[in-house]
Amino acid sequence: MTEQGIDAVRGYYASFHRRESDRLLTPEGRVEFALTKRLIRPHLPAAGRVLDIGGGPGRYACWLAGQGLTVTLADLSPSLLDLARELIAESGTTGVEEIVEADVRDLRRWPDGTFAITLALGPFYHLPDAQDRHRALAEIVRVTAPDGLVAIALMPRWAFLQRTLSVPDERARLADPAFVAALLSRGEYTNPHNGRFPSGYGVDPGQVAETFASAGLRQILLASTHGFATGLERPLDELRANDPATYDAALDLLTRTATEPSILGTAGHLLYLGRTAT
Repeated sequence: MTEQGIDAVRGYYASFHRRESDRLLTPEGRVEFALTKRLIRPHLPAAGRVLDIGGGPGRYACWLAGQGLTVTLADLSPSLLDLARELIAESGTTGVEEIVEADVRDLRRWPDGTFAITLALGPFYHLPDAQDRHRALAEIVRVTAPDGLVAIALMPRWAFLQRTLSVPDERARLADPAFVAALLSRGEYTNPHNGRFPSGYGVDPGQVAETFASAGLRQILLASTHGFATGLERPLDELRANDPATYDAALDLLTRTATEPSILGTAGHLLYLGRTAT
């Protein structure tokens, strides 16, 4: 990623930092947050250090600290880190030992094997360049202890098509053969509109396990963090408000079926869980 690309990512989150902070409180975000926690929780150790790289406004960092873990929160965006400091102070969260600006491609400030768990629940779909993704993955593996847990959020290619269709003045791009071919064949997403979601990368779910295995990770699971409720998050949120017992049952069902291959490609976000070599 060029300096211009980094500036575009920082600028995007500087413009929409409050929206990003509240994203996991929307109907869509609540489903993603709930399923991500349910999928990760069974694999957490009782204690240990966590790197939450790309952790933005700190909601996952606060949750992990609440599980008895010691968290380092890092992000490329100073605006999001300021919001994280506010959230941590307001919530009285303890266990977040460090909040620091960092780039997932360069984690040299931390020695090899520093963390029992590394989360990257945001950076990867902002890395359209393959070399950048390889560097980021190598750094994540390096700073994670042997047999450590790695959690990475991804976006499938079709999610970028869904996003394009959802924005009225961007829909015409669906008729641009070059845009569609680059996205579907290589996962390359570009956006000429300043101030909106910048260039990104969409995965082919069928290639994820092999790609991450080449970096030394063994896959635990690849799951949709919206499951079969993709596009139905608002009715699900009505259940949360009106029928908590059925809502919990629905979340259980969504969690159990989240790895179903037939729904991975149409997910808004995917969660990869893997472990480093022993």
